[in-house]
Amino acid sequence: MSHPLYIAFIWHQHQPLYKSPGSGVSLSSSQQYRLPWVRLHGTKDYLDLVLLLERYPKLHQTVNLVPSLILQLEDYIAGTAFDPYLTASLTPDEQLTQQQREFIIQHFFDANHHTLIDPHPRYAELYQQRQDKGQAWCLANWELPDYGDLLAWHNLAWIDPLFWDDPEIAAWLKQGRNFTLSDRQRIYSKQREILSRIIPQHRKMQEAGQLEVTTTPYTHPILPLLADTNSGRVAVPNMTLPKQRFQWAEDIPRHLRKAWDLYKDRFGQIPRGLWPSEQSVSPAILPDIINQGYKWICSDEAILGWTLKHLFHRDGAGNVEQPELLYRPYRLQTAEGDLSIVFRDHRLSDLIGFTYGAMPAKKAAADLVGHLQAIAKKQRDSHSEQPWLVTIALDGENCWEFYSQDGKPFLEALYQSLSDEPHLKLVTVSEFLEEFPATATIPGGQLHSGSWVDGSFTTWIGDPAKNRAWDYLTEARKMLASHPEATEENNPEAWEALYAAEGSDWFWWFGAGHSSNQDAIFDRLFREHLFGIYKALNEPIPPYLKQPVEIHAAQEANHTPQGFIHPVIDGKGDEQDWDKAGRIEIGGARGTMHNSSVIQRLWYGVDHLNFYLRLDFKSGAAPGRDLPTELNLLWFYPEKTMVNSPIPLADVPDAAPLNYHFHHLLEVNLLTQSIQFREAGDNHQWHPRFSRAQVAINSCLELAVPWADLQVPPDYPLRLILVLADEGRFSNYLPENALIPIEVP
Repeated sequence: MSHPLYIAFIWHQHQPLYKSPGSGVSLSSSQQYRLPWVRLHGTKDYLDLVLLLERYPKLHQTVNLVPSLILQLEDYIAGTAFDPYLTASLTPDEQLTQQQREFIIQHFFDANHHTLIDPHPRYAELYQQRQDKGQAWCLANWELPDYGDLLAWHNLAWIDPLFWDDPEIAAWLKQGRNFTLSDRQRIYSKQREILSRIIPQHRKMQEAGQLEVTTTPYTHPILPLLADTNSGRVAVPNMTLPKQRFQWAEDIPRHLRKAWDLYKDRFGQIPRGLWPSEQSVSPAILPDIINQGYKWICSDEAILGWTLKHLFHRDGAGNVEQPELLYRPYRLQTAEGDLSIVFRDHRLSDLIGFTYGAMPAKKAAADLVGHLQAIAKKQRDSHSEQPWLVTIALDGENCWEFYSQDGKPFLEALYQSLSDEPHLKLVTVSEFLEEFPATATIPGGQLHSGSWVDGSFTTWIGDPAKNRAWDYLTEARKMLASHPEATEENNPEAWEALYAAEGSDWFWWFGAGHSSNQDAIFDRLFREHLFGIYKALNEPIPPYLKQPVEIHAAQEANHTPQGFIHPVIDGKGDEQDWDKAGRIEIGGARGTMHNSSVIQRLWYGVDHLNFYLRLDFKSGAAPGRDLPTELNLLWFYPEKTMVNSPIPLADVPDAAPLNYHFHHLLEVNLLTQSIQFREAGDNHQWHPRFSRAQVAINSCLELAVPWADLQVPPDYPLRLILVLADEGRFSNYLPENALIPIEVP
C-alpha cells in the first residue's frame, strides 16, 4: 500500500513577558507593558494565519500558543494593558510632551519598511523625512498633524491585510492623513476586537478537527537548563559555565502543570502536544513531561543527528539524504513510560522563516511544494511500508514581516497547491500518531541535550553576560527556597516573578549573538522580575541588580553575520536590509587600504538563495577617479579537491592569501556595472560561465551572487577575497591578510 507524504506544519506563537512586574495586581488596575509586540503581532499574525487555513478545509495543521502569550493577549483584550507606544497613540496631539515626541520619532518606524511602511504613501513620506533629514529636523519642523498621522499609521500598518476589507479599516487606509485622536481611539478598539477573536478561533478550529493547539512550559523556560546548567557541556564540553550551578528540577513540573491547567481552561480539553521552549530537550526533563500527561514533543533534526550519531547531509537540491531517518516519529522509552517525538526538517522550516519572503509569492510556494514532491517521490521509490511524516516547525509571527502583504499571497498559493496535490496530505501531529504510532525507539537516556540552534545551548548560556544572569537567577532562587512559608497559594507574586525570570528570552538577548534596539529594556525587565522575588519576600534587593547585567554599547565595528539577510540590490545600502550582515571596517584599519580609505567598510551575508556583498565608499568617491575600475571576487574552497587557478591579473604580490589558487571568479566592471563570471580549468585557465548575479552601484556597491552559480551544496564552507584592479593590473585587495569565511545555509 502506497501512502501519501504526510506533512505536519507546526507554527510557534510566542512573545516574552513584556509586563513590568508589580504594575497592576488585579484586572481592574492598568498594567504597564514595556514593549508593544503582543498587541501589534496580535493584530497582524495570530488570527489571520488560522483564518486563511480555514478556507482550505482539507489541510490540517498544528499551532503552538505559549501560555505567557495568552495571558498578555488577555490583558490587552480586557483593556488593562498599556505600553508606551499605546499611551502615546492615545494622547491628544497638543498634550504630547517633548520626551514623547522624541520617542515617537525614534520608535514609531520600528517595522520592516519595505512591507509595512512603503506600501502606505503617508507613512512612507514621514519615514523618508526622518531618514533623509534626521530626527533633529523632524523634532524642529514637524507640526501636530505629522505626529497625529504617524501615531495612527504605526498602529494601522500592523493590522493584517486579511482585515483590510473591514469597512472601518478600509476607510482609514483610504483617508491616509489628518487622523484625529478619535480615529486613533477607534483603531485601538479595532485592535482589541481582533485580539479577542484569536483564542475562540483556535478553539473552534480544534473542535472541528482542522487544527491541533499545543502548549509550551509556562513562561518559555529552557527546561534542560532549569534541571542543570551543566547540561550545556553535553554539546560543548569546554563551555564556560556560570559560577553557580543552577539545579532546580522541581520547577519543571510547575511550569508544565501551569501550562496544562491554563490550556484546559481556555480550550476545554487537555493538551496532547508540548513544544519544549526553543525545541530544547534532555533526558532529565522527560519524566516530568510524561508524568504531566503530554503525549508528544517536537525538536530539531540536529537533536536527532546528535542522538543517532548521524550527520544529515543534503543533495545539490537541498533535500535530505537518508530521509527515512528524519521523516518518522520516534518513541522515547523511559522508566516512567514512553513519549513520542517528531523532529523538524531544519532547512524547509528555515526556507519559510528566512528566505521565501524575498521571493515572488507563487515562485516561493512552488519551490516548497517542489521540495515536498521530491520527498514524496523518494518515498515511493523506497517502497517503504512505513508512512513518512515531514515536520515543518517554525516561528509563526516574525517571518511574515518580510513577506509582501504579511504572507497572505504566499500562503494562499501554497495552500491551493497543497489542496490540489493528491500525493501530499497535511495532518496534525496527533492525527498522524493516532493512525501510525511510532515504531522506531530511542532510549530516553540516549536523547541528546540541546536546542534547535546547532544542537547546543550556547544561545542561552556560556557567554559572560548570560552566565552573570544565571548567577543572579540562582541567588534569587536560593532566596525563595529559604522562605518555605512562601507558597504559590499564599505568595503568588514571588512565584510568578520567578517563573518570569526563568523565561528563555532574557538569556537570548544577553551577550554576543543577538542584539536589538531594545537590549537595554530586556535587561531591565529581567532584573525587574528578580526584584519582584525579593520584594514579595520582604527581602532587601541586592545592589548588583540595580545595575545593568551588561553595558549595551553600540555593536563592535567588526562582526560576523547575525542572521539571514534579503537586501534589495539597488546600490542604496538600506540600513534595515543589512542590519544582520557581517561587517568589516576597512577605512579605519592600518595597512593596505589605509592611505586612500576610499572603501570604508565591507558588509556580507547570505540567505538560501544568494551570497550578498556591500561596499561603502567615501562620500563622493567615483570608480576610475578615486577607485580602480575592476572588482574581482575570488572563491577559495578549503580542503576540497577541485581544479583551481591563480588570480589572472598582472603584478599580483607573491604573498598569502593572494598566491592561493581559486575556483570561481566574478569580475565586476565598476564603470559599466557589467559582470563576467569564470570557473577555473586545467593548466591554470579560466573558463567563462553564465551568471545570474545582480550588481548595483549608487551611494554604495551591492551585489547578489546566487548559490546556483557556484554550484555548491548546502552546509558547505567557502572563503572569499576581493581584489581591485585597473585594466587587468593588480591594485589592492581586501580584507587585509584574511579571507571572508562563508557558510552555505
